[in-house]
Order: sequence, then C-alpha cells, then structure tokens
Amino acid sequence: VLCVLTLYEEIYEWIWLNYCKSIRSMLKMYENIWKGSKVMSEVYVFFATGFEEIEGLTCVDLMRRADIDVTTVSVTGDRTVVGSHKIPVQMDKLFDEVDFGQAQMLVLPGGGPGTKNLEAFEPLMKQIDAFVNEGKAVAAICAAPSILGHRGHLNGKSAICFPGFEEQLTGATIVEQGTVRDGQIITGRGMGASVDFGLAIVEFFKEKEAADALAKKICYVN
Repeated sequence: VLCVLTLYEEIYEWIWLNYCKSIRSMLKMYENIWKGSKVMSEVYVFFATGFEEIEGLTCVDLMRRADIDVTTVSVTGDRTVVGSHKIPVQMDKLFDEVDFGQAQMLVLPGGGPGTKNLEAFEPLMKQIDAFVNEGKAVAAICAAPSILGHRGHLNGKSAICFPGFEEQLTGATIVEQGTVRDGQIITGRGMGASVDFGLAIVEFFKEKEAADALAKKICYVN
C-alpha cells in the first residue's frame, strides 16, 4: 500500500510540476504578445521649439483616448521641448530613437516658430517625402501645411491652413473649413480647429462612429 501511495504522490507531483510549467510558458507567451503589440507605434507627432501647444497636444490626447498608439517626438535633441507660449513639454522619444518602419502616420503641429524649426530639420523632411511618396498618411495643422505645400505634396489636393498661408499650399484647392482630409493627407486650420483635427485622425484609424462617440464623450459641440 505504501508503495502505491508513494507512486501516486510521485505521479501527482510530476503532473503538478508540468502543469505549473505549462502555465508559466503560456503566461510568458501572452506577455511577449502584449509587449510586441505595445512596441508598434501607429502615429508619431513631431515637436520643435515654438510649437503651438494646443495643436500639438490635443491630437495626442484624443488619440490616446481612442486607444491609438501615438508617440511624441522631439527634433531638438532634448526630450523637453518648449512651446510658443513658453510651456515645456516632455516628449516620449528623440528623433534618432524613432523606427519609421513602424509608423502609419506622421503629424506636424503648427505655431509660427515651431513650423519653421520643423521644416529646417532635414531628416524629418526626408521622412515626410518618403511617407507621401509611399502613400502613407501625413497630417499637419495651422502653419504646418505650408511644409507640405513647399515640398509639392499638395498638388491636386484639397487642403486648409492658418489664414495668410494659403499661397504656400502650392497646387492645393483651399477648402474653407476647420479640417480637410484628402486621401492620406489631413490638414487643419489652426488652434481653434484642434479638436476637429484630432477627431479627423481618430476617424482615419477608427472610422466615423468611433470619432463621433469620442466627440460625445468629451462633450464636444461643433
């Protein structure tokens, strides 16, 4: 009888150890899957000194509320970037840390000095050109659509920008509304259109129903 009990105990211990081992393996597998999904960044928003704070951060806020993976990126070489109203903001990454192979959209906030500083940063301009040429999405608001105009990316497109910059949207048809989407390019008029601009990006990734639901959730009235 003792031999039988001992055998049963050994079998039970073996089953239990292997069961625990299997559970640990499964948990590790799901952890890796979760980590892998978190690595993927769909949207990169770029910040230079003098960016317009509301334009840059509103779209980030709305995307995160909509569970869109968005990363803020500094082009200054410093993780803290100071906006046009002297508000310092901590970024997620520096430009050199970005893997553009993961991105599905690049976003350019406005602000007079911020737009000039973004345009002066040639590595970003090369990525903008590559994205547009590959048919990937780019969004820009306020003065920043002028960057796309200067680089010939608005030819034959409908677009909008901050008043006074229309002549710099080379080849574009100006549409007088807060936000304009034409294919893979989204443009916004200015700070007052920041919520519309952010919701347009949400709609791009999640469809209109999700954008409308988010607008209702934040009590947005347009």
